[in-house]
Amino acid sequence: MARLIVRLIVAAMVLGIAACGKESPQQPKPAPSPPPQAQAPAVPAGVTVGSIDLGKALGPDKKVSAATDTFERNDTIYAAVQTTGAGSATLKAKWTYHKGDQVAQVSEDVQTIKASGPATSEFHISKPDGWPQGEYRVEIFVDDKSAGTKSFTVK
Repeated sequence: MARLIVRLIVAAMVLGIAACGKESPQQPKPAPSPPPQAQAPAVPAGVTVGSIDLGKALGPDKKVSAATDTFERNDTIYAAVQTTGAGSATLKAKWTYHKGDQVAQVSEDVQTIKASGPATSEFHISKPDGWPQGEYRVEIFVDDKSAGTKSFTVK
């Protein structure tokens, strides 16, 4: 029996030594996190039209002092175009007269602007001998893309 105990002790020691020589299973290492990406610089949104206001007079800030959509025959008609954004853009105002299905172009004005935030640009039309009574419209374009219209009447 003593031999059996000695053999069991020797076997336990051999197993213990063998177990110490083996590497224990390791937990898998997490994948390294990707390096932080540099943020792309903000691309300017470009110039966009916020509003178009019509009136008979402008203030020193080029904004319409009293908005209206009804004019007299001898009025100068102003369009104040509020823009937002930054960059260079071409603004165009296309003025038209509407009678039934017929449309006649009255005027077309173009301005190049270099905006760095909110800005106001003005366009105007006048006719010393008086406007024909009827319905009119001004359409504003930014870089040849329509950005809005305003209709008005001459009484």
